Formats: sequence, C-alpha cells, structure tokens
Amino acid sequence: MAFPKVILVGTVALFAVIGVAGTVKKVFFSPQGNRGDRVEKIASAFAPQVKLAPAPIDSPIKKSEPQLALKATPAAAQPAQQAGELPQVDRISQLFTTGPTKLPIVETVTYSSQVPWLKGRPAWVGDYASHFSTSRHFIARSLNGKADYFTQKVSPGSKFNVFRKDRNFQFYLLVDVSRCKMAFYYIDQDTNERVLLKTYTVGLGKKGETPSGTLTPLGKYQLGDKIAVYKPGVMGLFQDKPAEMIRVFGTRWIPFGTELGGCTASSKGYGIHGAPWVPEKKTGRWAELRDTTGQYESDGCIRLNHEDMEEIFSIIITRSTVVEIVKNLKDAKLPGVEVTSPLR
Repeated sequence: MAFPKVILVGTVALFAVIGVAGTVKKVFFSPQGNRGDRVEKIASAFAPQVKLAPAPIDSPIKKSEPQLALKATPAAAQPAQQAGELPQVDRISQLFTTGPTKLPIVETVTYSSQVPWLKGRPAWVGDYASHFSTSRHFIARSLNGKADYFTQKVSPGSKFNVFRKDRNFQFYLLVDVSRCKMAFYYIDQDTNERVLLKTYTVGLGKKGETPSGTLTPLGKYQLGDKIAVYKPGVMGLFQDKPAEMIRVFGTRWIPFGTELGGCTASSKGYGIHGAPWVPEKKTGRWAELRDTTGQYESDGCIRLNHEDMEEIFSIIITRSTVVEIVKNLKDAKLPGVEVTSPLR
C-alpha cells in the first residue's frame, strides 16, 4: 500500500475511535439520568430491544406464593440509605424461625394436645393462638417454614413460634408520604428499645391540597380490630355501594381506629390494605394491580402488595399497633431508642 494511503486509512480509523469514545463518554458521564439508563442507551445501540412479557399472577386463593412479574433494575442503583432515608432492613424471618436467630419477642413451643392452661378437651392451633395472643396466620407461617398463612396441620412434636407472654411490646408503623415508604418496628416497652423489622414500599392517596399533599392524612392512629380477609366473590359496601371487596382492598384489610394525636382527618374510612385485584379479560384469572404501590392513586388508604400485606397482617392483628404518618421522615416522633442488634 502506498504511504499516502496508509496515512489516509490511519487518519480515518483514528477519528472513528475518537468518535466512539466520545459517544461512550457522553452517555456514561452526562449529568442527565442515572448510570443504569446510560448503560441501556449504549446497549440499545449495539443490540435490538427485547421486551419481556410480565409473568402471570394467579389468584392468591389458589397459591400462597404466586409468581410475580419482574421489573428491570438499573445497573447501578443508588445507595439504599441516603441522608434522611429509611435503611433497607428485613428481619421478618427472625419472627418465624425456630432457630437460634429468632427475635426476643417470640418463643418456640412444641405442640401437644394436652396443655396446662386448657382443661377438658384437646388443644388445637386456635387454642395456642388465643393463649399466646398470636394469630393463626402467624403460627401457620412459622409451622410451614414459608409464606403459607392457612395450612395448620400439627402433630405431637410440631414446633412453631408464638409471641412471648412475658414481653411487653407493641408494633409501630411509620409512613413517609414523600417517599411512599413504610417502616415496621416493634417497641419493647420494658426496655424502651425500638427495632426496625422491615421497610416496605406503599401506595398512598391521590395528590391534593391537604396537609400531606395527598388524600392520605397525617398523624398518629391506633389500628382498629375490624379486620377482614377477602377472596373473589366476597361482597361488601364501598362508598355505600355493593362491591366485590378484593377489587378494592386486595386480600386483607385493617382499619384505622383511635386518633392519637396530630391527626389531620378522622380515622373513619381509612385503613391499610392490599393492592386491588381484577380478573383478566382473556383468561379470567385474578391479577393484582401491583403498579399501584409506590404511587399516589388511592382514596387515602395505605396500600401494599399482597405478599407484604399478608405478612404484616399475620404479625400485627393480635397486638397493639400504632401507625404514624408524616410528610417527611424528619417530622417523625418515634418512641424508644433504636437498636440494631436485638438478639439477647
């Protein structure tokens, strides 16, 4: 090849490399957007786009753990805990495990049909639930070792957890309206210690000109005891009209009760419930509207995806529980001193 041609080809190749490098730099280091978005832009330049169909979700009545639709996650997510944000914690399994890592507010019992606190007949799971102020849903999950809140088959020697009768504690829910997040604590009232059990994403009320900026009120409320479990076909009244309740409240409902302080609205009509379910037009199968969590779409209630709602429901329905709703975390007035190593 003639020397001028070599120079010409080399020059063209050099400019091509500089152009590609400039594009990559622009995509990766542009102040617009996060790194995950920028990686997607680069990938789309070299490969065709592929769309994944969402996984089908069966009725929660048929399956205790339905298949969930997957959502894309940015390649480099932001830190889980930023200034003023709730840490991403999940200690829930420590309530249900019968192993050594269980939390100090629970104890493991061994099933026997003969118990000293019941005379004249055999004891069943419901009797243990009543005696230890622990829901049968809670006992079922501990007994089954998975998120099955209904199966309660026991035999002599079966082990499961219950709440300890010698510990004075309550549950506490803190809702951050600005972030659509809810922190779930227990408060040991004897030691004045607060333990974060888990952080959830929640759905809240539609945006509006209210103290919270949404239809969800602010303040502290004691949760009420008129709880409900719903499945397809169960009817009730919603806004004074007959409604299939699972379409509105999902599979569980816990109402607000007593107003404890700083409340910007009466507790009447508000509660914590699951995301709505609707039957699919083509298949007739029930599908959860999971996109309504993390959004401001409710009429003021707090929504959770069904697996989160069923989890919380099983734990708190037999115990005193307070929900505090704040516009921003900095406004929270949590009781107790937080501890991160509650095992002892």
